Amino acid sequence: MAPHVSVVLPVFNAAATVARAVASVRAQTFGDWELIVVDDGSTDGTGEVLRTCAAAEPRVRVIERRHEGLVPALNAGLAAARGEFIARMDADDECLPERLAEQVGFLRAPANAAVGLVSCLVEFGGDGRANEGYARHVAWINSLVTPEQVALNRFIESPLAHPSVLFRCELVERLGAYRDGAFPEDYELLLRWMDAGVRVAKVPRVLLRWADSPGRLSRTDSRYSAEAFFRMKAEWIAREVQRVGGGKDVWVWGAGRPTRKRAAWLEQHGVAIGGYIDVDATKITAALGGTGRPVITPEELPALNDVFVLGYVGTRGARDYDRAVLCAHGYVEGRDFLMCA
Repeated sequence: MAPHVSVVLPVFNAAATVARAVASVRAQTFGDWELIVVDDGSTDGTGEVLRTCAAAEPRVRVIERRHEGLVPALNAGLAAARGEFIARMDADDECLPERLAEQVGFLRAPANAAVGLVSCLVEFGGDGRANEGYARHVAWINSLVTPEQVALNRFIESPLAHPSVLFRCELVERLGAYRDGAFPEDYELLLRWMDAGVRVAKVPRVLLRWADSPGRLSRTDSRYSAEAFFRMKAEWIAREVQRVGGGKDVWVWGAGRPTRKRAAWLEQHGVAIGGYIDVDATKITAALGGTGRPVITPEELPALNDVFVLGYVGTRGARDYDRAVLCAHGYVEGRDFLMCA
């Protein structure tokens, strides 16, 4: 009989941590699971560790493959999954004992029938002082719980820790699995599924210890660079603007060079930019060099219903200010403006 949950765990050269990750799945209070560990051609003894784990636990299935990379390994795990629900995990993370029980219970609750993917709060498994920026990121994603909060903030950064997700298997069949390319595969899948109407929520409890190891791909792989994130999400921002903007002129909050570069990617997806908004008086002009578009102050915001605003400021404090100003002018987030960076 097929298990209710398939946990998919890709691994490459993680002999030092994977046994702990497997043990955290074995310690779950929800017992109807299979753990599919996809060994992506490890060369450090990971295979031996996994074979020992599988010998001790019949619910652990190990798939050994030649080294092809994370996305092929992930999709091999999805193809082998038999569960109604699929949970993701990485080899250096740890599930807390109630994780599967809480997340399965959430998706089975009648009130959450429209939710397709559920995450949770996560514990930062690194040095918060040495890696203060990442610790702030964890605090930020933990502040986003409801489907509305997740949806409104999804274009700033990924609003969840991907190893913390559990989703309905039918989403893979209907909307496709992970895609390989010069972009973060987990964020791309999330934006693609949400663009298709998938509602995303979180269990408001810490259920995963999220590691912050020096070798994690987000630190070492160019697919996870800041520019790769901006370039990839431009397509999905453009689609959302075209869906809710109703043909309005699009204005971008932020007129600096990095912002204009990122806005140019939007234009490649059919978004016509009417002008820019900036608090820096030195940037205010009737025709910004290289663009020919005006830069105005927040006090000169165009009339409500005439434009759709995209906030591209990079710092959270400035983002809060921009939101407050727009709301004070009657703009409604999600209808009249979105924060994107």
